[in-house]
Formats: sequence, structure tokens, C-alpha cells
Amino acid sequence: MTGGDMKFRLKYVVEDTDRHGNVRLYFRRQGRKVRLRGPAGSPEFLEDYKKAAAGTLEPAKKGNGVGQVVPRSIRWLCVQYYKSAMFKELDPRTQKVRRAILERFCQHKGDGEKPFALLLPRHVRVRRDEMSDRPEAANGMVKALRQLYRFALRYDFHDDNPAEKVEYLKGNPDGFHSWSLEEIAKFEEVHPVGTPARLALALAIYTGQRRSDLVLFGRQHVRDGWLVFTQHKGRNRNPVRMEIPIIPALQRIIDQTPTGDLAFLVTAFNRPFTSNGFGNRFRKWCDEAGLKECSVHGLRKAAAARLAELGCTEQEIMAITGHRTSKEVTRYTRAASQKTRAESALRRMSEEQS
Repeated sequence: MTGGDMKFRLKYVVEDTDRHGNVRLYFRRQGRKVRLRGPAGSPEFLEDYKKAAAGTLEPAKKGNGVGQVVPRSIRWLCVQYYKSAMFKELDPRTQKVRRAILERFCQHKGDGEKPFALLLPRHVRVRRDEMSDRPEAANGMVKALRQLYRFALRYDFHDDNPAEKVEYLKGNPDGFHSWSLEEIAKFEEVHPVGTPARLALALAIYTGQRRSDLVLFGRQHVRDGWLVFTQHKGRNRNPVRMEIPIIPALQRIIDQTPTGDLAFLVTAFNRPFTSNGFGNRFRKWCDEAGLKECSVHGLRKAAAARLAELGCTEQEIMAITGHRTSKEVTRYTRAASQKTRAESALRRMSEEQS
């Protein structure tokens, strides 16, 4: 079982999943089973574990114990949300992340047992501000609560959405670090053509796709020199079908690299990567090249920025990256567009003076 980034293996602790998909933690020994507060590794969990091991933690009484969902509470609303079509139509990874965020919200100071109708914008702001040192996590919490209460509005459980009135924190406006040409060259120097690392770099740069797509690319997607696929993100709700030409530089690297049967990128055991596994592997490849700030997602951003520097329009860039709106593309290419405009302006000035 996991708690944060740490893994716990404590004796007599077992996990059960209820009919709503919630993971419950129990201390089971000699036929005696008592519920432990979660998540694993939290102070509450460790406190209950010590009491259970000492035999001083009593089993919860039926109808009034830990894990019993209080009607009309925030946790109760979460349970209704998890059963809804709104939640089930989300990508499985999105479901997992959102459920984890809402679970942490409910675990905090027993907030999950409080009436959901009493949650006010100021309560959400307080929780958001407590996480101000982690703006992305804080904004993720606000977003999850917005979605939870949108569900409540749509299904007539409530008539207000307090989280909608709470502003997102301003994080890094540029997001992930975008690779420079020098950083790409450094990676290529350490990882030559023929290595999985170099193939991964080429696929990311020359397709501009997310890692969830990169790990799925294989020869079955190649048709007459084009990559034809449906983007993994949003494939259930808003599928985006893509056709991207395979440029000669990418084809050369594919041809010179050992690949799997149905996936270009495979593990040492010749199995396709998972998205997270590939992210971890690419992190190691970057570290080997001394590129601590670089990531695979930063290559998607770098690809969009490079296209902008070459004078491509936002619509042309969106045709490669698969974005539905220009908002994210604009954020990706902001610096590149400024550089291109500055170069163009000074070139015209130079021509006038010559």
C-alpha cells in the first residue's frame, strides 16, 4: 500500500475495496478486524495502527463508526458522484486522480463528514491557501471541487457551486520547462541513434504528442508514411483523430532502432511501457544527460515552440499537437512568438536603414 510517495508494508494491515470503489484499511489479526483511518502513512493511520497492535482500538459500531457515510455529507456527495455517468465517462486516469484529490479533501480534519450544503467559498479559499506552496496541487483541489458541485447542480442535490467562486492560484505561467536546442543536442550526444532513449526523443519532438500517445505508437499506426491514431487523452468523451506525416529524420531513427511488435518503445523485457513507467524511464535518461529540468512533457512544448519559431500559425500547430483550442498553444508558444516578432521587427528596421 502507498502513502504519498512512500510505500508501506505493515504487518496485519489489509486493504478492502467497497462497492463504491473506495479503498478501506483494516488491521486483521487472529480473526479480529478493526478499521484504520487512512490514507496509509498519515498520522491518523499510524495512530490507529499502534492502538490496534496494542489491542486498544475497538471495532467501529455498526451505523456509527469510521467509514460510515454520513447522509448529505461531502463524502456522501462524493459517493453519489462516483456512481454517476459524469464521473464514469472520465478517462480512468482522470478518475483515479480526481478520486484521490477528493479523498484527501474529505480526510482533512474530518471535512468529509460535514454537510456539503454548508461548504462556502471562504472554506475552499482557506484550504487552497494552505496549499499555496504547491499551486498546482491547490488548483487541482479547487478544480475537483468545482466538478463535484457541478454534479450536485446537475442532479439537483444543491443549488450552488462554492468552488466556482474561488480563483485559481497563479503558478508558473510557462508551465513545464521547454527544451532548448542545446539541451536537445546534449541529450542526443549521450543517447545516440539506435537507443530507445533517442527514439523516444525523436517521437516526442517530431510528433508533438503526449507521453500517453508515445507509448502506444507502433507499426500498426503507420499508413503510407503517416501516423494515424486517436489521441489517448479524451478518447472516450471527445476523441481527437490525428494524421501526422512521418518526416525522414524520424523514419531513419525508427528504422535504426530495435522496436517491439506493436509498440516502438518497449521496456528491457520487450513489453510496452505504461505512461507512468515511460515517464520514469525518460526521467532517468534525462538525468544521465545531466538535464535535471527537462521532462518528456517539455518536449511537447518545445515542439510547439519550434513550430512557432518557424512561422507556423496557431491553427497549423494545433493540427500537429491535437489541441482543440488555442489557449494552451498560445501558452506553449508565447516566448517563441515574441522572439519571432522581435526578429522580424528588427529585420525591417535594418532594411530601412540600409
